[in-house]
Amino acid sequence: MRLIFTKGAGKFDRLDIVASDGARAGIDCPKQGIIPHDMVHWAVEAEVAAAGFLRLIASGGDSGQRAALGIASAQSVERLVEMFQGEGWSATTLPDAEFIALYATTCEERGDTPLAVTGALLDLIRARIAVVSVQWAAVPVGGKLTLELPGHPQ
Repeated sequence: MRLIFTKGAGKFDRLDIVASDGARAGIDCPKQGIIPHDMVHWAVEAEVAAAGFLRLIASGGDSGQRAALGIASAQSVERLVEMFQGEGWSATTLPDAEFIALYATTCEERGDTPLAVTGALLDLIRARIAVVSVQWAAVPVGGKLTLELPGHPQ
């Protein structure tokens, strides 16, 4: 599945998705001072086996927020994405044990089941976020960055 991010001039960037069965409705991505939320999803979902928002689209879902509602794995992925966003906003990398404990607490508070997260997994996701952050920073307004969502990790 291809994810085509377009850097906007105003308050929004844009995500256009082309799945194996065709294009989906575009998504406006509010600017947040770091990479777009759905770009964080890409970094997380490229490394975890659980079906999150993007994997659900890849398997035939629409690109509306309804794609992940009521699906336990998608909610667990969403909590993980939020954790990485928090690191981005604060420009702080939590020690792995603290990250994992806070993720578990966040899931518990929301009634979600945390995914099995290890320090090695965190390293892989953080590396993806670091690379794509540099790439996104280099994209001019109106420019595009295309990412591919790989198949499920093993």
